[in-house]
Amino acid sequence: METIHSLTHPDAVDNGSEFTRVAVRALIARGSQVLLLYTERYDDFSLPGGGVDEGESLEAALLREVTEETGARDLKILAEFGLVEELRPWYKPQSDNVRMLSYCYLCDAHPQLGETALEHYEQANGMAPRWVELSEAIAHNEAVMAGSPKAGLSIARETWLLKRLARHLQLAA
Repeated sequence: METIHSLTHPDAVDNGSEFTRVAVRALIARGSQVLLLYTERYDDFSLPGGGVDEGESLEAALLREVTEETGARDLKILAEFGLVEELRPWYKPQSDNVRMLSYCYLCDAHPQLGETALEHYEQANGMAPRWVELSEAIAHNEAVMAGSPKAGLSIARETWLLKRLARHLQLAA
């Protein structure tokens, strides 16, 4: 998959130890709306997806994660969107940094969502799936990045991907 963006978090440790985490993300749009996860703890919108389990294919992980987090039905992978690579500080003592590889896919799903199967920490963080106007999600995340102490580490990646999706949808229109 083509690398479309690389990010280095300002708090990443220069020449620090690191480990790699592989994840998948789904970009699911219906007209001007996109299926996102709102997380109350961080007051942000993010793409559904998550970590790839040992021995699991990227595509299988994507279908599993998106279904668990959103309850999406009739989920289909349409095309590769691109790889985003990040270097971020890590919060556990075994490594200074994590190199996050996010494999992103354009997908389609039925507009009506089913039941989610959120993990305990996702529930505790107030995570919930929502269909949101793409422009509103971008504006919301930008406002959070500009002035909220709640901003999480992934918001820059998520907002960049949402802007790239907006450009992609304009080209496809």
